[in-house]
Amino acid sequence: MYVSVIKRKREGKNRSMTDKFEYYIGKECQIYTMNSQQVAGTILAIEDGWITLQNDKAQQEVINLDFVLRIREFPLNKRGKKKSVVLD
Repeated sequence: MYVSVIKRKREGKNRSMTDKFEYYIGKECQIYTMNSQQVAGTILAIEDGWITLQNDKAQQEVINLDFVLRIREFPLNKRGKKKSVVLD
């Protein structure tokens, strides 16, 4: 996997990934990383291969885009509220 990350950087493919992730700016999302970590929060910005998000406690976190496996919007129930249990 590490070789593919270096290859993407050389070919400039991170910029196209950044464009695809701009859809999620301002939305509450779950981010899955390579080390099996789940991070939830509102995405504030995506710049230079980094994602800045704000969690529920109003703390900001920065995540390297190279280690992100999956981003998805936080699932909602029928009434539009956040689901209490999310099964993956």
